[in-house]
Amino acid sequence: MLLAACQTTASAPTPAPSSSRHNTVATAVIQQNEVPGGLTKCPGSGPIAGYLTALQTSNAAVATSLSDQWKQLQSKGATAAAITLYAYDPAACTAELAASSTTKSLASFVTEFADEGQAERAWGAGVLGFATPAPDQVAPGILRGSGTGLGVSSWTYTSPQVRLACWRHSVFVSLVILSNLDDGAYKAVTAAIDARLN
Repeated sequence: MLLAACQTTASAPTPAPSSSRHNTVATAVIQQNEVPGGLTKCPGSGPIAGYLTALQTSNAAVATSLSDQWKQLQSKGATAAAITLYAYDPAACTAELAASSTTKSLASFVTEFADEGQAERAWGAGVLGFATPAPDQVAPGILRGSGTGLGVSSWTYTSPQVRLACWRHSVFVSLVILSNLDDGAYKAVTAAIDARLN
C-alpha cells in the first residue's frame, strides 16, 4: 500500500538546460573584492583581447609575446580567456608576467577549452610561457601534483619574491602569479579561483 501511495502517473518535470554549465572565464579570474589592500586594477584587465589591445600601446614587445602565447593556446583548443592584473605600482601593469621586481602585484589568467582532454593537454604543454615541470623534475621551490592542494594536474613555484600556481580543473586552465605578497594572500587567491572552476 505504501508503494502504491508513492507512485504517480504524472512524470516529473525535466529541468530546462542552462545556457552554460560552466562559469565564464571573466567570473573565474580574481575579483576586486578578493585582492589584497593597496593593489589597483591594471588597465585592460578582463577578456584577453581587451588586455592585449591595452598592452600594445604601453609595451608592444610584451603584448606581441603574450599574443603569440595566446594563439598557441587557441591552437590547442582554447575558446575563451580572461586576465586580471592588480599592482601597487602602475609600472608593474605593463611588465612581463612574473618579472622580478620589488613591487607588489597579482596576476590571474583563466582559459576555457571545449573539453577536459584539451585542457589537460594544454596544461601539460605549459601556459603563457610557463612550462609545466616533468613528473620526475626536482627543483627548489617546485611542487607538482596533489601536494599543491590544487589537484593532480597542478604545479606551483615558490620563491621569496614570487608565488606561482598553474592548474587544470574541469575544462579550465588557470595561472596565478603573486609578486611580493605573502603566503596567506596566495592561498586565498588560488582557493577563490579554484572554487569557480566548475
